[in-house]
Amino acid sequence: MKNINIDIDNEGQRLDNFLLKILKGVPKSHIYKIIRKGNIKINNKKSKVDYKLLAKDVVSLPNLRLPQADTNVTFPKIKFSIVYEDDNFFVIDKPCGIAVHGGSGILFGVIEQLRACYKKGTFLELVHRLDRDTSGLLIVAKKRSCLLEFHKMFRESLCHKKYIALVKGKWLNKRQHIKLPLKKYVTKSGERRVVVSPEGQYAHTIVDLIRHYGDYSLLNVEILSGRTHQIRVHLSHSGFPIIGDSKYGSKEYDSFCIQHGFKRMFLHAYGLKFLHPLTKEMIELESCMPVECDSILDVLNLGL
Repeated sequence: MKNINIDIDNEGQRLDNFLLKILKGVPKSHIYKIIRKGNIKINNKKSKVDYKLLAKDVVSLPNLRLPQADTNVTFPKIKFSIVYEDDNFFVIDKPCGIAVHGGSGILFGVIEQLRACYKKGTFLELVHRLDRDTSGLLIVAKKRSCLLEFHKMFRESLCHKKYIALVKGKWLNKRQHIKLPLKKYVTKSGERRVVVSPEGQYAHTIVDLIRHYGDYSLLNVEILSGRTHQIRVHLSHSGFPIIGDSKYGSKEYDSFCIQHGFKRMFLHAYGLKFLHPLTKEMIELESCMPVECDSILDVLNLGL
């Protein structure tokens, strides 16, 4: 067994995320398997994948055959649009089609590309996530203390995130609260999915109608919990799938938009509002709607 002493820089991380970072090249499924079997111990006790590490914890690992590191692997240095930055964190405007991190067949994502632009060893961690096909505001911490404060704010729903979505169907209510529990599962092919289930975790979404475009509706969406695929599943389950959603939508509903060159999911994280985790100053940030989203709305508007 190999023992790893957890220091303050790794405090607060989930066990699975910590292992994915230090066991480069080991399949994600294998890491989860050895955790479930109890082969990974913390302070000589079995632990769960979502255990939050504490400083002075001792993580014991079995002997694993790690793939030989490829020192020639480099990640492209892409300059993302920065909406806000200070010494503690920054906020980028993530384009659609880029994953936030590598894994599950994806060699690299936003965080790997950002680290390639900074001096080796610089602390950079994602505060939260956006789906690969969702564009918009994404927070990246520069300090562990800042990351932990952000995580606390997210747990207490003190960081307000707003999205804009185009769905198929005529949304009826001016404002609607969706409170449906969500449960994650993995398909036989290994694809991660989410379904509404009484066995799932609490999830709360607020939907405001902006306007109708014929048989489509443009919605303002705010989430008060941060579950995987929350907006996508809540809207689809309600009978209003997001246009371009390959997991929970319908190609039949998307056909008109595809014919007019729209080839993405219409979900954009445009707004963030929170107290600065250290100075407690109120921070409000907005991102403009992507050009392709504006363009398809113009097409729909002409058809009215």
